[in-house]
Formats: sequence, C-alpha cells, structure tokens
Amino acid sequence: MARLLSARQLRPVELDFADTAPLRLAFTADLGVSPERVYAALADELETWPCWFTAVSEVRPTAGGKGRDVRLKGGGFFEETVLAARPCERYTYRIDRTNAPGLRAMVEDWNLAPSPAGGARVRWTMAVDGTGALRTVLLLGRPGLGASFRDAMRKLERRLRP
Repeated sequence: MARLLSARQLRPVELDFADTAPLRLAFTADLGVSPERVYAALADELETWPCWFTAVSEVRPTAGGKGRDVRLKGGGFFEETVLAARPCERYTYRIDRTNAPGLRAMVEDWNLAPSPAGGARVRWTMAVDGTGALRTVLLLGRPGLGASFRDAMRKLERRLRP
C-alpha cells in the first residue's frame, strides 16, 4: 500500500484499552442477519470492507491474519494488530502505525450479540488517546461518525441478507 504521509508508531495498548481509553465513542445497530455472518464479514472477508464501509478503500490481512493493513479514501492508513478474534462475539484490533495526525493510541472494538428482534446487535467502539485537538475533532465529529457507522451497517446488512 502506498503511503502518502509519513507513518508514526502509536503506543502499544492492549485489549483493556477498549474500556479504559481517555475517549471512547460507541455506536450500536441491530442487523437482520446472524452474528455468525457479521463476524465473518468483519474478520474473514476483509476484501469486502470497501463494499460496505465507504471510508475504506482497501483492507488486507498481514502476519498470517494476526494483523491488517487498512487504506482509507483520502490517503489515510492504519497498520493494525488483531487483539481479539472471538467468532460471533468480538473482533478487536489496535492501530500500531498511521499517518493520522494527533493519535497516540487507538483500538477499534466490534462486539456482537444476538439482537432481541433476531439477527445481530453490533456495537462498534473507537477507543482513542490523542492530542486535545484530536479529541475535540472526534467529539465534534461524533454525529458524522455515527452516521457513517449506521450507513455501513445498512450496507453490510443488505450485502449479507440472502
């Protein structure tokens, strides 16, 4: 993957950072497909992410599936380490290197559970440590991040429905 801006190494955090980060933004959606199918799309079908998450232009596995390289539209990128891969339950990764300014540490945590209406309840949490300016931008951008998440979940649900 081409790198448009120089990469910076982030602080290596562990799984508990998803619950203890200085800034946590969480979004939830219910999908009319099983947690098994949602998990497969998140963890196993990386090449399909750009089809349903419009900010993403490419995702590919690294380190035998223990890592990911993610390229965003506009030139952003993440080099990631998978921290948790529990089928039908949780898929969590840490950002190790990025060209995104202001980040010090970041984890994205996808939790899956059966939805009361049937299907899957998906909770996506962005756990972040960064500069004050970055935290302000993320807080102000929370409605847009939520809209992006909801749009991605609608597209994912359409893609996964038989």
